[in-house]
Amino acid sequence: MVNSRRRNGLIIYKRFHAEFAGPGAAVGSFFDLDCEWILPVGDLSLVDPKEQEDRQKAYLIRRQWIRLTQQLTDNPLPAQRAQMILNQFENYFGAEMVAQLPDHAFALLVGVLPQTVYEVRQNSSSLENKARN
Repeated sequence: MVNSRRRNGLIIYKRFHAEFAGPGAAVGSFFDLDCEWILPVGDLSLVDPKEQEDRQKAYLIRRQWIRLTQQLTDNPLPAQRAQMILNQFENYFGAEMVAQLPDHAFALLVGVLPQTVYEVRQNSSSLENKARN
């Protein structure tokens, strides 16, 4: 499971989408049989749950992370979905960390094209620059 004492996680690439497993979430096992690639986020630390209760809690936390992402994908507007996932990650990991992550990772998380994420990032940068001037 992802260490719950650190700001870290994994973006787990599946065939047609990606899932984020954040702190406390179970990884591997039956959850990720169809995993094609993983992308660590933050200072990744994985720990082995010792007790059955710890494993069950990790499974529930993984489901919570999936539900959080699902709520973002419920928005019918792709640009808004992209903006919301970027905001979520920036609030949790910081803008510098998020800037290092590829557009396609966020796109697969919320079901948009990588170009949409790119455009949202560019528009956000333009707005920030205008606000500074």
